[in-house]
Amino acid sequence: MNKAYDFDKVIDRSLTFSSKWCVKKNELPMWVADMDFEAAPEIMEALQKRLSNGIFGYTYVPDEWYKAYQYWWKKRHNLKINKDSLIFTTGVVPAISTAVRKLTTPAENVLIQPPVYNVFYNSISNNGRNILESPLIYSNGSYSIDWEDLESKLSDPQTTLMILCNPHNPIGKIWNKRTLAKIGNLCAKYNVTVISDEIHCDLTDPGKNYIPFASVSDTCVDISITCIAPTKCFNIAGLQTAAVMVPNKNLNHKMWRALNTDEVAEPNAFAIAATIAAFTKGDKWLDSLRKYIKINKNRVREFISKKIPKVSVVSSEATYLLWFDCSKITDNSEELAEFIRNKTGLFLAKGTLYGGNGQHFLRFNPACPKVLLEDGLSRLEKGIKSYLKRV
Repeated sequence: MNKAYDFDKVIDRSLTFSSKWCVKKNELPMWVADMDFEAAPEIMEALQKRLSNGIFGYTYVPDEWYKAYQYWWKKRHNLKINKDSLIFTTGVVPAISTAVRKLTTPAENVLIQPPVYNVFYNSISNNGRNILESPLIYSNGSYSIDWEDLESKLSDPQTTLMILCNPHNPIGKIWNKRTLAKIGNLCAKYNVTVISDEIHCDLTDPGKNYIPFASVSDTCVDISITCIAPTKCFNIAGLQTAAVMVPNKNLNHKMWRALNTDEVAEPNAFAIAATIAAFTKGDKWLDSLRKYIKINKNRVREFISKKIPKVSVVSSEATYLLWFDCSKITDNSEELAEFIRNKTGLFLAKGTLYGGNGQHFLRFNPACPKVLLEDGLSRLEKGIKSYLKRV
């Protein structure tokens, strides 16, 4: 591991207006998908250079931005991206909300596969559309798609959009090519557009690679809007920089118009510099990060297996998040999460936020220095054991 990348360094974020660390004294937040690591020095150098100019006016999207995305996806994911298919946006969530609002009409169905990223629910309901769930099947510690249910719900004429999470948050699943192709074929059959949220795509375990939805087939390319960004993997979400990739010309025009109408298609003064640095110089940092996170994830699994055997960790190959099966303890993860926080100060995400069978689960974020991870695990053990004594 590169000595320049010190992932063991603990940084006080309490005075930075951090959403994650807006907690009570002595609380430890391990809930939101936000890492406690410094950004890559290559990114910080680019930002410092931009900062030194001293003027932070309106910013356009230069050719270098497009080339950075093209370079990264070709090199890391073997996907050739045409420049004309890329559109800048301030974030994946704004892009998804815009797509829901502009590509569907009120009361139409938008399909999701819970347990899934909770903001999908907000993006649908806040725009007056119907949330249509096709829950994943949970069996023997892993999740799979209920194909009969999925086709039945896609075939409803009121279903016009599907939001795919690839890789899937919170379960950490990498969808294989056959699965993605089948989703694409079903959506094409029933005239359903796919938004593929691929923000976690670069956070796979070492040796594991995700498959871009648009790389699978001409069908998948033609019906899809892919949301991508450097923000999650390089821990720069606060810089508000992302892209949508839309190869289909008609869909591309609709998204371009929609994002501009919603005023989420203009970069801030630092977004472009950070993106270019991340995708052109961030390889070594990211590979070191993935190794560190894998070690942390393995440590969590080992600790829970030995110290809290009533909890199991769902198998995961992607994201830095872990999904804890607490079904042997409770069917009320909201109550359990609240109890652990009140008892120990450990702040976890309750599984009910993500729908599906989330009432049995907690989401845990181990993307932090080892000393914080050990603190979190100690608090988790204390909280679970106290809860078991209570009930």
